[in-house]
Amino acid sequence: MSITINGEEYTTFSDYMDDESRVSKAEKAQIEFETALIRKLVEAREAKGLSQRDLAELSGVKQPAIARLESMKSTPQIDTLFKVLSPLGYTLSIVPIEK
Repeated sequence: MSITINGEEYTTFSDYMDDESRVSKAEKAQIEFETALIRKLVEAREAKGLSQRDLAELSGVKQPAIARLESMKSTPQIDTLFKVLSPLGYTLSIVPIEK
């Protein structure tokens, strides 16, 4: 199965993401980072047995905002990330890129 986007045929999402004329390396890195971050946030919340509502109460961030964050419908502010990650036992840090 394939899909045509703006006259170009792609067979997988990876084909599209790997096309540097469509998605730059920087854009791809940002998408991969955001996806990994949100995946980890959801995993941590579920591992603690918390619902989005529970996390909202613990973090002070409204449940609809957590839902938008987890569905990647919005990009969180750094202060919101700290508020949500703290009750899960996580923080953000800057580390060197491993090569």
